[in-house]
Amino acid sequence: MNKYEIRVMLVTGCVMIIFLFALLYNAFSRKIDVPSCVPYSKIFEHPQLKKIDDTTYELYVVAQMWAFAPDEIDIPTGSTVDLFLTSKDVVHGFNIDSKAVNLMAVPGGVNTATIKFTEPGTYNIVCHEYCGAGHQNMLGKFVVKDE
Repeated sequence: MNKYEIRVMLVTGCVMIIFLFALLYNAFSRKIDVPSCVPYSKIFEHPQLKKIDDTTYELYVVAQMWAFAPDEIDIPTGSTVDLFLTSKDVVHGFNIDSKAVNLMAVPGGVNTATIKFTEPGTYNIVCHEYCGAGHQNMLGKFVVKDE
């Protein structure tokens, strides 16, 4: 080996070490919450809101051109919603106004998030991924009311 090959190998090794350090640092110390995928389930054949107890709900949402099912979700103030999201056709977005929820609805995959609604009001849902000619009409909403 000549001196240039050795230099290239040393530079490549240093770059790999820096990359691995950055990857591990971001994975463990920054505590970034990345949506996780769970296996597809037949429960998505009938999208629904399921009440688990007085303040906990499970919401199964299916995105398809150009609608969310269900498109209006009524829950009481103080509720926690475990959201499970998938798509029937193409990639869609799922963004809840005034909440830190921004998910992708991917065909064959399920993304999850947990949302706490502490204030009454209407929280609009929009698709933020272009999905065709009716994309601008792909809307939904959470209606949070005091009991």
